[in-house]
Amino acid sequence: MNPALDRALQDCANEPIHLSGAIQPHGYLISCQLPDWTIRHVSANVETLTGAAPEHMLRHSLREFLTDDLIQAIAETIGFGEPGAPPQRAAVGNIGPMADLCDISVHVADGLVHIEVEPQPRSTGERSPTVVAQTMIARVAGSDDIDDFNQRVAEQVRLLTGYDRVMVYRFRPDDSGEVVAESRDAALPAYLGLRYPQSDIPVQARMLYLRNRIRVIPDATYVPVPILPDRDSHGGPLDLAQMALRSVSPVHLEYLANMGVVASMSISIVSGGRLWGLIACHHRTPRRVPPGVRAAADMFGLFVSMRIASREQQDAVLLEDRARSARDTLALRLDNASDPRLALQGELDLLHRAVESDGVGLVQAGHWYSAGRAPDAASLPLLIDWLRRANTGAGAVSTNRTADWNTRDPEHADGIAGVLALPLDLARDEWLFFFRCEQVEEVRWAGRPDEPFLIDHDGSKIGPRASFSAWHETVRGSGSPWSDADHRVAGRLHVMLRERYRRGALHAELGDLRARRVRLDVREQKTRLLQLSELLEGLVHVSPQEATQLSDRINKLERDLQSMIGISNVANAD
Repeated sequence: MNPALDRALQDCANEPIHLSGAIQPHGYLISCQLPDWTIRHVSANVETLTGAAPEHMLRHSLREFLTDDLIQAIAETIGFGEPGAPPQRAAVGNIGPMADLCDISVHVADGLVHIEVEPQPRSTGERSPTVVAQTMIARVAGSDDIDDFNQRVAEQVRLLTGYDRVMVYRFRPDDSGEVVAESRDAALPAYLGLRYPQSDIPVQARMLYLRNRIRVIPDATYVPVPILPDRDSHGGPLDLAQMALRSVSPVHLEYLANMGVVASMSISIVSGGRLWGLIACHHRTPRRVPPGVRAAADMFGLFVSMRIASREQQDAVLLEDRARSARDTLALRLDNASDPRLALQGELDLLHRAVESDGVGLVQAGHWYSAGRAPDAASLPLLIDWLRRANTGAGAVSTNRTADWNTRDPEHADGIAGVLALPLDLARDEWLFFFRCEQVEEVRWAGRPDEPFLIDHDGSKIGPRASFSAWHETVRGSGSPWSDADHRVAGRLHVMLRERYRRGALHAELGDLRARRVRLDVREQKTRLLQLSELLEGLVHVSPQEATQLSDRINKLERDLQSMIGISNVANAD
């Protein structure tokens, strides 16, 4: 990778796409401050809607331009919502001197009520979004196979929206994406199975998809409409992250143009608080999807998210159930062992079942023990060096790439790629390792992944790549990634093993203390016995009865001493 491309990728990752300062021209923006509905910001095209120029609206009350019924509906909507929530559909009503029928959405952010308005045709004839979404859900709910489910999702969204192409796009653990389902016009080339590099949807874009579930671009050739004023009350740029009308990055618009896409819509699929993927819709000509249709798509997207999250949760529960059985058996065996730490060496096969892996390794006192598919002892210094570089403290560390841990010769790592390591005793450098085998993968990329941008020779101008033709790559040196569920299972095993290690250490320390106490008692009794013997020898004027009593006392002390010596020997043996 050349320096110009490095800069291009960094610039793309740092682009403040939520601070565009403009909206798309198919709608209008009015931002107000409560409690008196004072207008603080408007889009530059607002005169077309209200008949009043921006300068005649700013610092005036919204009540001068909207009816009381519409303002009441907006107030009720924000009353049910929360700051930070995405825009909610509030009302459909007439606005302006021409009484244009408009769809009104609202959200609250940065202390302002942001009202987004889109004109509607006089008669749309559209059904209730709830009814439409229910029908779509009924058509996909019966599918238990994830591939079939994804395909039905793509077909239903295309049937609803009329786009030329609808894809279910899933993010992979490395943040690249893959088209896992597709419904398309027969005249279009297939994208199913194609993979896209992480740079196509950078991290800040993925964050916006989490905050705003649905995004629409009716015409990617649009001219952005500025927001007036373009600064907030503190002098900073307006944060438009939650706005449905937000003008998108010019780089993204060029990206769409290079794909031959003029209109697009995306619906976020969220599972466990993370962006699982997108339902991505493309069209070759301008296409405006009515707000009611978008609302139905949004509700359907929520169902898809819940269904996928439920499936992932079920898979995690099954994984935990299998792991718990092995973990409980291992705990019982270690509890019955005189030294749990040493007993662990004989339980590698059971450990292998406690975390889903191809092999397991244990390092204790510098010695290497392994079972299943695991590197040999010669790889131990490489693993320890990787752990020190990772610097994770007392927590687990993992990778699915051979090159991360085998810096010496990644191509000859005995077919091992993935490693998950648990520290057992950092002071002794004792670790437990789980391994996964390399998975050689044939990947079809949508264009070369190492050329995500077009760059001038001087590196001064960048643009997204122009080719999306399938590019084949054989990927080596990586294994199946460790999932969140894998880490949770490993974490529970780690807690159990650390507890047994702690108990074993306490047991050994207690044995040492007992042995020391017995030795002290023996020494004390020996001293007392010697003193009594010397006293007896020094007594010349004692009666026979007193001599017998003293002799009995000495004999008892000798028996006690012999008993203590026996206990001491047992303690030392333990």
